[in-house]
Amino acid sequence: MEGKSVLVLGAARSGICSAELLLRHGAKVFVFDQNEKIDKDAFFAHFQGEEKPKLITGEFPQKLLSVAELAVISPGIPLDLPFVEDIVGAGIPLWGEIELASYYNKGRIAAITGTNGKTTTTTLVGEIFKGAEPDSLVVGNIGIPFTGDADKTHEGQLISAEISSFQLQTAPSFHPEVAALLNLTPDHLNRHGTFENYADAKMLICRNQTRENYFVMNYDDPEVRIRGEELSNVHVVWFSRLTELPEGIFVRGGEIILKNAKGEIPILPLSEIQILGSHNVENVLAAAAIAYYMGISPEIIRKTVKSFRGVEHRIEYVRTLHGVNYYNDSKGTNPDAAIKAIQAMKTPTLLIGGGYNKHNSYDEWIDAFGGKVRQLVLLGETAQAIEDTAIRHGFRDVIRVNSLSEAVRTCYELARPGDSVLLSPACASWDMFKDFEERGRLFKEYVNALED
Repeated sequence: MEGKSVLVLGAARSGICSAELLLRHGAKVFVFDQNEKIDKDAFFAHFQGEEKPKLITGEFPQKLLSVAELAVISPGIPLDLPFVEDIVGAGIPLWGEIELASYYNKGRIAAITGTNGKTTTTTLVGEIFKGAEPDSLVVGNIGIPFTGDADKTHEGQLISAEISSFQLQTAPSFHPEVAALLNLTPDHLNRHGTFENYADAKMLICRNQTRENYFVMNYDDPEVRIRGEELSNVHVVWFSRLTELPEGIFVRGGEIILKNAKGEIPILPLSEIQILGSHNVENVLAAAAIAYYMGISPEIIRKTVKSFRGVEHRIEYVRTLHGVNYYNDSKGTNPDAAIKAIQAMKTPTLLIGGGYNKHNSYDEWIDAFGGKVRQLVLLGETAQAIEDTAIRHGFRDVIRVNSLSEAVRTCYELARPGDSVLLSPACASWDMFKDFEERGRLFKEYVNALED
């Protein structure tokens, strides 16, 4: 990249890491962001060297089209924005941060995508990798841009990467050694338009794989299975919680078994898994298969899974107060993820939901209440749409609130000993919070501030 003029689109965490990487390798960097209110001092404080990028905000300057030799786009920027289309129309190559990171990466990548479970699975794979090689990395959509570490990797270094549909759309050369597709349910339809477009974007994770590579796929998910059965370019490894497979990884007699041409390998009993819910059994199945086909021994896989206690914001236990358990599932940003959280609850539940509108349907979520949800407390942009859906399905125990703190206080006042209070919004957070992490942290603060 030395001497090249590169345009970075987006001045948040992803764009900053991309700009830093490009500057380290001698590029001339322009950073563009439509937000004119960016704190420029805070932005430039990220760049410690003598070379700084040029920051441009507001309206996109067309003169950049004659200067830029490459554009690197942050995943949160839609590809159909006029200035992005102008860049592509001008013949400027458009890379995402994953493509840029891949250009410099020397390590071995296991890449995980899917609608739900990505963060838990990616984190667990990363922990298994660290059990084998302490310098392994966890990067990607999990909140750690790959561009921050890509040029520091070494030959053979193990990398666990969470990859979103947005990132896959702009990573034409991305080639993981092992990839995984955990599940497919409608999500991000405000960006992709249709479920087919969304699913097609997810399947891009295997576009450059060969028969020497492995693609771990969910046999129990009909949308995943139909796509996996059509593949011939890559070695598909199925995982199943419900079916004993002739080859793959599955559950039999309460134990996880991996079966391939070499025979059967016991991984561990389900009773030794620490994280709640049947969906987490699927995440463990996927992680174990990914790690095995990346060359990790069954002994290290078994030891790590037994000690793994999950990730923050995913059915995370917060506290018990007056006989009521409080759980933070702020990562439940779509209905399917929120359904899995409800299924994991073992007691009557007061559920906090609602948030940013991604144009999802809430019918299946409401149907999943199944007598377990005693009260639904709603806030955010989608509160009205969710309440309408609930009433249409015969569920009328709905309360509307104006803030998350009010939601927590309402649940505290209504909960009885033996109940659970669950934040699992089935929606993104961007209408009221910076991200789902902020929403989850505030929930925990409010819960921990409740009077004993």
